[in-house]
This record gives sequence, C-alpha cells and structure tokens, in this order.
Amino acid sequence: MARAIIPPILSDAPLAPGLYVVATPIGNLRDITLRALDVLNAADVVLAEDTRVSGKLLAAYGLSAKLERYDEHAAERMRPRVMAKLAAGERVALISDAGTPLISDPGYRLVREAAAEGFTVFAIPGPSALLAGLSLAGLPTDRFLFAGFPPPRSAARRVFLEEVAGVRATLVFFEGGSRLAASLADMAHVFGPREAVVCRELTKLYETVVRGSLPDLAADPAFAAPKGEIVVLVAPGREEEASAADADTALRDALTRLRPAEAASEVAKALGIPRRDLYRRAMTLKGGGA
Repeated sequence: MARAIIPPILSDAPLAPGLYVVATPIGNLRDITLRALDVLNAADVVLAEDTRVSGKLLAAYGLSAKLERYDEHAAERMRPRVMAKLAAGERVALISDAGTPLISDPGYRLVREAAAEGFTVFAIPGPSALLAGLSLAGLPTDRFLFAGFPPPRSAARRVFLEEVAGVRATLVFFEGGSRLAASLADMAHVFGPREAVVCRELTKLYETVVRGSLPDLAADPAFAAPKGEIVVLVAPGREEEASAADADTALRDALTRLRPAEAASEVAKALGIPRRDLYRRAMTLKGGGA
C-alpha cells in the first residue's frame, strides 16, 4: 500500500459557498497547490470525472472528501443536484482526472449554469498539460490556439486540420497514443514541413519531448503506438508573400490619407515589404506614372 504524502498544515480559514474549479496534478503529485488542498479538504462534495482516480489523489494527501461522479455521461443527471447544493450554500469542488477542468474535460455547462444562477465560481489554478507543453516547446507563445483532440478517423481529421491550417498561431492538440502516428501523418499532409513538438507523459517519470519537422516526426518509429498522455504543438504557418498588385492596392488606399513617405511606412509594416521599395512605388503612383 502506497504511503500517504504528508500534507502541509491546511488552512483553517472558512471556505465561502460556491463552485470551485480545481486544477490537480497531471502526473507528479507534488505539483498540487496548497490552495487546492485547502479547497478539497473543506469542500462539502468533490465532483470527479473518475472517483477511483480522484480517490487515489485524495488518499495520497490524507484527505477524505465526499466524492461524486461528474463526467460526460452523468453530467445531465448531476447538474440539477449540484445546483440544489449550491442553492443550499454548500461548497462544491470540480476536478478532472488530471490537470485543469474544462480543458477537453466535462464541466463547461456546469460552470455556465452556476454563473447564470448567480452562484460564485472560483478558479483554483494549477497544473495544465496545455500550458506545460507551451512552456517547454520553444514555439511562439504570444498567440496560440488549443484545438483539443482531433477526430479519430483520417478523413474527418484532415478536414478538421484544414480548418485551423491558416491560423497564424501555435497550434496545440491532445492525442492518444494509439492514434498519434496517424495524426502526425495527417498533420504533415495538411500543414507541410512545419516545426512541431511532441510531449509525452509531462511531469511524469518517463517524460519525453521530441522536436522536429512534422514529416520527420510522423516517420519516427517511436511514435507508432506510444503509451501515455500526449500533447502535440505545431508552429504557425508562414505568411504568404504579398504580390506587387497587393502592394499597389494598399499604397493607393494609403495615399488618399497620407503623404508618400507615411504611406510607404504604413504598407511596409502591414505587408512586410521593404519601405524603400514601397516609397519609390508610392512616388510613382502619386505622380500618376502608373
């Protein structure tokens, strides 16, 4: 029998009534926050995606909260009961099997309904496979799109990938080990040789992070059917180079408002074309030469 992790001294401050969305470890149990332990210790009920998985987490910290199942199958039946508990002034905690609830996990409608009914919803932030992957991938993080799990069948998956191919941001996907190789092959087909990162078992003993082009990753035999939870991150696509016609159209519009030098600066910034070339073209257009 595994020995319980000795928890830190828990807060004795009263816990306000409401719905608490609590992040739990994605692998390493020591990643749980002190505030999450306080909430799980004081909650009247903890809603869990899988009570067996969550029971092990609570036992590891010597907590004995009342657990009730809340997953996609039980959600419709459970929501009225949860609303009744909140109306009675109870403290309800929502957790998933791992990570931050609602991120490809049930809970969105529960939070929406609780807020609509006027109950307070508290976020207890913490571990997230999405953010962990972004933090170590080395891809742009100023803009990213979390696209969740791609469809399981190739035809639907390629349509799904085509829909996000033009997004100028790092793309983040979750995927299961049995479908990883097929997903990477479809990504290589749709996205081309973009840089990508495959993260497996983040924060766990056998954590692996592999970087490379999508075609190379798709051909890697290590990804034929790996075990564990997987995050795939794909670099943004490159902007298509603006044509001379695009530049002329933008310059003509800018010249109705600005002097040639200012128009050239505005269009250079917008289209990524050298300002010097645009200034010469702007002077030609201004003089009626074209």
